[in-house]
Amino acid sequence: MGTIQPKVEAAGDELTLVHAAKAGDISAFEELVKRYDRNVFRIAQHITQNREDAEDVVQDAFLKAYQNLANFQEQSKFYTWLVRIAVNEALMRLRRRRPERMVSLDEDIKTEEDSMPREVADWSPNPEQLYNQGELKEILGKTIQGLPPSFRTVFVLRDVEGLSTEETADALDLSIPAVKSRLLRARLQLRERLSKYFKNRTGGDGKQ
Repeated sequence: MGTIQPKVEAAGDELTLVHAAKAGDISAFEELVKRYDRNVFRIAQHITQNREDAEDVVQDAFLKAYQNLANFQEQSKFYTWLVRIAVNEALMRLRRRRPERMVSLDEDIKTEEDSMPREVADWSPNPEQLYNQGELKEILGKTIQGLPPSFRTVFVLRDVEGLSTEETADALDLSIPAVKSRLLRARLQLRERLSKYFKNRTGGDGKQ
């Protein structure tokens, strides 16, 4: 029997794989691909709303990451850096698909912290809880697709994939106030749309 490689989870082990890959160890980079390809695919599919495009984004993102590995400065997690590449690839595909409507993460959106309500996370239905429930997972998925790309991307990274606000800002090259503002707007839009769904589902009287 061959030696079974332990599953690597810690950030330090991620860095070990990155260093090995930089030194030319292809198997180390393959381990990084294996670890993150499903996450990157989910993010790409949420942005492009197309399975084939998402698959292409995953391939292009990992290829670019490999080609530019020497430029990775290790000031952030490798995964955060990879997500930034994948998001850029996904948005480029949206632009090519909809040239008449420019898709950008730099839309004219107010990001002043003092213009935001104090409570950003406290709202219901809770998207993370819904995502773990069969039927409602599909409903939430369709609702997320209706968000503008800039809101959708922030929501997916922060609430679906579980990146911190700082990691999301780093991955999208945005300020932390901008991430908080877009996340708030995404959550408010989702709450409004999901509330309509629940209201219709219960006939408006709260009864199933």
